[in-house]
Amino acid sequence: MNFQQLRSVREAVRRGFNLTEVAAALHTSQPGVSRQIRELEDELGVTLFMRAGKRLTGLTEPGTSLLPIIERLLLDAENLRQVSRDFASHDAGPLSLAATHSQARYALPSAVKDFRQLFPQVTLSLHQGSPRQIAQMLISGEADIGIATEALTQYEQLITLPCYRWTHTVVAPPDHPLFDGQPLTLERLSRYPMVTYDEGYTGRSHIDEAFARAGIKPSIVLSAMDADVIKTYVELGMGVGIVASIAYDADRDRNLRAIDAGHLFEVNMTRLAFRKGAFLRGYAYAFIETFAPPLTREVVEQAVRQATELTAA
Repeated sequence: MNFQQLRSVREAVRRGFNLTEVAAALHTSQPGVSRQIRELEDELGVTLFMRAGKRLTGLTEPGTSLLPIIERLLLDAENLRQVSRDFASHDAGPLSLAATHSQARYALPSAVKDFRQLFPQVTLSLHQGSPRQIAQMLISGEADIGIATEALTQYEQLITLPCYRWTHTVVAPPDHPLFDGQPLTLERLSRYPMVTYDEGYTGRSHIDEAFARAGIKPSIVLSAMDADVIKTYVELGMGVGIVASIAYDADRDRNLRAIDAGHLFEVNMTRLAFRKGAFLRGYAYAFIETFAPPLTREVVEQAVRQATELTAA
């Protein structure tokens, strides 16, 4: 049994049993992947995959039972490498971040800048995606730390920690009727077409819930993943925008004005997450504290201990 065999099994599941994609991910050949899987099956004495001819079509019952053990072995092997790297070099190495567009564009830059000044030898990579994509990046090991507002708490494989609260803001051209000095209400807002986030992004669920509770059906004419796109279409006159408050800057967004909508929609919580059981190098703790100062190494390690105890129980 070797790690290449275990990786072949893991990647086969992750890549939807497409051996061509597995071979590309592992930088080997398709016959090589098939051989690694067959050799492992022969050694274990069980069939891990269902097959149709030469194609893999799914996991067998033994394969389903053994997959978590394979995942754990590979995670432990990566942790072993990470621990040795941490002793060999405390302040140099890779750190992979995953974040939604709003976090990457508006919340992360200052933290990344400060972190780079402290750890100039750390190589940062930044991946963007939906909250669910971020969760999968963490689970698969593609990312070390993930930051998003939605979805992360739904995955038992992750440890999640609260970072900061934020509200929504309504944006529109300066001459819009909403800037007449009258209080902003859901009823007034619903008189105009709206441009806001896609479902599952940046607090969109709280927007929908607020209108639903009020018995109002808003006219959302366009939805998008990121605030920059939303603001662009608001500037073109397509409708009133609802964006995260951190996404509006009066100096930068000179063609728009903003009204705080914190009283209309539930407050949102941005969370940071990492995979349970994953070893975090010293500078990863430093990055977490740089991004969210209350999340000191002691706080993060306490959360890890609590998660470990809960899992054991």
